[in-house]
Amino acid sequence: MAVQMELHKIIISEMQPEQIIVLKEVDGERKFPIVIGSGEAYAIDRRLKGIIHPRPLTHDLLANVIDNMGGSIDRIEINDLNDHTFYAKIHIRQDGQTIKVDSRPSDAIALGVATTVPIYVAEHVLADVCRE
Repeated sequence: MAVQMELHKIIISEMQPEQIIVLKEVDGERKFPIVIGSGEAYAIDRRLKGIIHPRPLTHDLLANVIDNMGGSIDRIEINDLNDHTFYAKIHIRQDGQTIKVDSRPSDAIALGVATTVPIYVAEHVLADVCRE
């Protein structure tokens, strides 16, 4: 089972190599941080602010490839946590089928944030990170 989440906060510090995004449960109070790289943080931030570049950046390129191949991103799911590393799948609908593509959560969110793709977290992952 998976729980729908939303991007609650993005914390960018120019003094640190790692940045933080915080996901929050849509119909609840649970939330947790994920440490991400600067490139992904800036990509998410640009997409949230609607900043468009004259040429496609990496996440725009991937979105264009998916679209041009007749697919659409259905959802993002953070499906596992192993040794402090989160794992995600991008669910792509194409020709009536779902294709699940392995991804880092930060890349999946950067890809999906501009098109308001829903984010889900597996219940067992959420239980692990919120059991304090």
